[in-house]
Amino acid sequence: MRGILFCTLVLPLFVFSQNTISVHINNVESNEGQIKVAIYDSDDSFLSFEQVYRGSSVKAQKGQVILRMEDIPSGEYALAIFHDENGNGKLDTNWLGIPRERVAFSHAKMKTFGPPKYKECAFKVTADHEISIDL
Repeated sequence: MRGILFCTLVLPLFVFSQNTISVHINNVESNEGQIKVAIYDSDDSFLSFEQVYRGSSVKAQKGQVILRMEDIPSGEYALAIFHDENGNGKLDTNWLGIPRERVAFSHAKMKTFGPPKYKECAFKVTADHEISIDL
């Protein structure tokens, strides 16, 4: 009886708690390279290339591109985006560590002395979610 109750009440929560995040990236300057999006799920992992929760990319298209990330559980996330215009698979920086390629974040902008914090970029996902970000 417990098994039937579990399957009837709890199992659907796991099945239906997967969401899609649709990221609309605006102000893409060229058709060269790819737009890379990284999803982070904690302050500790934010902006660490080794601790990306989920990543994806789409071919760059001047103007706007839309990238959909599916099967995202409900929770709190922050996005980091960059235009890998030369297609080398990494964010190019100068000798000071300042990005040479365009970067953007969910709900925050690059600061004078570095990137924003996780909490400044974070947003909650409880259903399918759309977000528009200017690159």
